[in-house]
Amino acid sequence: MSLELGGKNPLVVCDDADLDRAARWTALSVFSNAGQRCAQASRIIVMEAVYDAFRARLLERVAKLSVGGGDADDLGPVINERQMRSILAAIESAVAGGARPLTGGGRLDRPGWHIAPTLLEDVPGDDPIHRRELFGPVATLYRAASFDEAIRLANDTEYGLTAAIHTRDLDRALLFGRRVRAGAINVNGGTYGSEPHFPFGGFGASGNGTREPGAEALDVYSELKCLSFLVDE
Repeated sequence: MSLELGGKNPLVVCDDADLDRAARWTALSVFSNAGQRCAQASRIIVMEAVYDAFRARLLERVAKLSVGGGDADDLGPVINERQMRSILAAIESAVAGGARPLTGGGRLDRPGWHIAPTLLEDVPGDDPIHRRELFGPVATLYRAASFDEAIRLANDTEYGLTAAIHTRDLDRALLFGRRVRAGAINVNGGTYGSEPHFPFGGFGASGNGTREPGAEALDVYSELKCLSFLVDE
């Protein structure tokens, strides 16, 4: 049996990143399919030196998102009323605990279970929204004073499915790949699943250690036998 059990995936924006590119990929990673993706970027970790500039670019992009059920819309509703109410309750609880909504935070006034694209900052580290997979169009923003702190925040989760980093520094990207606890890591892109020929899966609460797609997926459905022969000289 192969279990893929979701994630609370980090996207890190470094102080040397292309901020326009990072904002574009962040918006896609957070809000595509209304956040109903195991690989959704739900924790956006931004280095202090570029936090304000990146936040402004991201909010500008989010403001242009179209919510609805048409082909031209960027995201649609969540799957049902129960899920919508669960997500909204988590947002309300976080705000009551000190989180600050940058945009969204509520239900849109239209038919269906539409939640406004939501970004929160100043979320307390012990708030459930910091760790719980919401499976909706919601993400939290964090400031990181250094690259090491960004790594620590990225790993501050029981999940370990996907992660992304935006940086122009190859050494920093490779170090991120070694130190971040995630099964699929993307550089200067979004938090998304692998290509069909790449193995996909995660660590911790993100699964039972198996990998989907790629040749490695065959291992899940196989048993290994060793047959040896002793040949007389």
